[in-house]
Amino acid sequence: MTLPESATLPESATSPDAAPVPLPSTALIFMGVSGCGKSTIAGLVAQHLGWPMIEGDDLHPPANIAKMTRGIPLNDDDRKPWLEAIAARIDVWRQEGSQGVVTCSSLRHAYRDLLRAGHDDIRFVFLKGSYELLLSRMQHRQRHFMPPSLLQSQFATLEEPGPDEAITVSIDQPVDGIVADTLAQLNLR
Repeated sequence: MTLPESATLPESATSPDAAPVPLPSTALIFMGVSGCGKSTIAGLVAQHLGWPMIEGDDLHPPANIAKMTRGIPLNDDDRKPWLEAIAARIDVWRQEGSQGVVTCSSLRHAYRDLLRAGHDDIRFVFLKGSYELLLSRMQHRQRHFMPPSLLQSQFATLEEPGPDEAITVSIDQPVDGIVADTLAQLNLR
């Protein structure tokens, strides 16, 4: 994962008086449709917490990557082994008593349930933005297998989480503001 040069932690997150409060969570999962900034924001929050980060896209089977590269949306059967691989990584952290940050679109309630695996030690951070904002971002990004043509299918699949399932952070602001809002909602300023 490469963070943009302009992406920095907000001053409130890096000041010596802003020591992170331990979360009762094994994992923070940054979720949302493609182009919402999961990798960038999760990377900065992981850096702030000193936790390792797993880029969920790296765990897609090659067949999924090939399918998306051709502009074909994934279905539930395609996503299941990918979600199971992410859940297995989280389970390792759970068994070790460690914590980490994950990026995963987690578009449906059932996907989030699979990732939780019956545990209550996972916090979801939903990075929310409009279709127009996300399409613009996707049209300008480079070196990603997900074409902008699949964005509509992601919105069609998305079941937005409620406040009992995730914190929601607007991405219609600079990166520093998104990180600050995330940390504030997680009570980690």
